[in-house]
Amino acid sequence: MLLLIGAVVVLVSVLGGFMMEKGNVSTLIQPAEMIIIAGAALGSLLISSPRSLLVYVVKSVSGSIKGGKNTGKKEYLGLLVLLYRLFSKIRKDGLVAVESDIEKPKDSPIFRSHEIADAGVIDFICDNMKVIITTNVPSHELESLMDLEIETRQHEAMAPSKSLARVADALPGLGIVAAVLGVVLTMGKIDQPPAVLGRCIGDALTGTFFGILLSYGFVSPLSTNLEHKAKKDEVEFQIIKVAIVSFVGGAAPQIAVEFGRRAVPGEDRPSFNELEKEVRGAR
Repeated sequence: MLLLIGAVVVLVSVLGGFMMEKGNVSTLIQPAEMIIIAGAALGSLLISSPRSLLVYVVKSVSGSIKGGKNTGKKEYLGLLVLLYRLFSKIRKDGLVAVESDIEKPKDSPIFRSHEIADAGVIDFICDNMKVIITTNVPSHELESLMDLEIETRQHEAMAPSKSLARVADALPGLGIVAAVLGVVLTMGKIDQPPAVLGRCIGDALTGTFFGILLSYGFVSPLSTNLEHKAKKDEVEFQIIKVAIVSFVGGAAPQIAVEFGRRAVPGEDRPSFNELEKEVRGAR
């Protein structure tokens, strides 16, 4: 919703200021210029991106427009309590006790009691718990393994943002291309009256306007939005990593999830008392 509101604010501010100076908005409506710039930008994206990335870009942009998942304090608390229940079960009954939970998380009372929006988060928990069960991996090696997966996931999650950032960088140049083509057409009318030439030059400069507006007003901010979303999605994986490594290193379940709580940034971090209250309810 904020994304759409921001787009409206950009348009209202730019067009509103133009109209305040007695500008005629109809002079900015140049379909040919729009086709040149938008088509060239789309074509450059198609040239530079494999099909899988294009699909990912479309899904990411669509998700941002719709709002996507909203991960906050409540969701982080649920994740921490889920980890606490897994750790407590292991501490009480041994590693084998959670084997059925991580093999079929959809049927597990522990996983079903806490709604996790991202299936990748559940897979991350289960995969690393399987490593703990099947191998006697030291905590530092497990941490390196988890860091590798988080880095890989983050690299993939940042791909749409980087692709749109490159398109945003190209848009001002494409606007100049459209403007130059407009000037070329104007040169063909050099024998026309000054009023006609002035209108043609104005139409040509509209291409530069569109290129810059699309770049800095829409595509670049959208790229930044996707970047922030990717970084926020990484928080859940960092929580899981810190908590599991701490637990494998010998920490008690409640201490392990406290380590995980410290990985939550800013105002989304639940307080110590809030986590303790939730943990007591899960015992």
